[in-house]
Amino acid sequence: MKSFLRRFVKSKSAVAGFLIISINIIFALFAPYIATHQFDDMDFMYILAKPGEGGHIFGTDDFGRDIFTRLVYGSRISLLVGVISVGIGAFIGSILGIIAGYFEGFLGALIMRFNDALLSFPYVLLAIAMMAVLGPGLFNAMIAIGIVMIPSFARVIRSAVLNIKEETFVTAAKVLGASNMRVIFSHILPNIVPSLIIYSSLNFSGAVISEATLSFLGLGIQPPTPSWGSMLSEAKDFLQVAPHMAIFPGLAILITCVGFNLLGDGLRDILDPRLRK
Repeated sequence: MKSFLRRFVKSKSAVAGFLIISINIIFALFAPYIATHQFDDMDFMYILAKPGEGGHIFGTDDFGRDIFTRLVYGSRISLLVGVISVGIGAFIGSILGIIAGYFEGFLGALIMRFNDALLSFPYVLLAIAMMAVLGPGLFNAMIAIGIVMIPSFARVIRSAVLNIKEETFVTAAKVLGASNMRVIFSHILPNIVPSLIIYSSLNFSGAVISEATLSFLGLGIQPPTPSWGSMLSEAKDFLQVAPHMAIFPGLAILITCVGFNLLGDGLRDILDPRLRK
């Protein structure tokens, strides 16, 4: 643990990403205390107000709602979707990847061919198709994004399992009579955790973008609950008169995704033994 923390502190990428995500988490957890207004309060005296006008830090939208407040509350949606959807993709994808990599044979081939079929569709298009089946809403968006992530997780985990199961310590465990379940849980699983952590952190940004895309199309979180994607959708008709309506949600998505990518890159450098100096 001390060795990990020492390498983590030395990684500029990991520290920068951790700080960005930490700020986002603080905003999400303490939104009622950080926000300057209620997210659905309308100030009809300052409709489409510019940043700083009438006590509105980032200005207001076409209903006079405070943009800063809606951004703060929107961070809750983005983080929640990221955690749940990545959790779904990682959990189910890891199970399928372990089965396909360890047992191989007909079952492994069947799983991977199904994965290949899903991966042949564009990521966002598949999520939209899932939402067409499940219907709009936050819960369904998390399920859809999570399901779309399963094939990529399965492929990464399968690759890791194929490499690990050829190691000498796995062969020795089998020779000593260890069952398949014991080998998987005692030798395979602990050694794929770093790959799982790294890939999960990198996929958070994809989940944030997917949620924003679905909300932009009206398939994600429904009004009046704020979402960065829905805020961008509302801003598209006012780009010339109130560009700040689109600028701040866009920056929020950009900074959050950069944070997750920096953290993922840093964790890859720290946890991957091939990249350690």
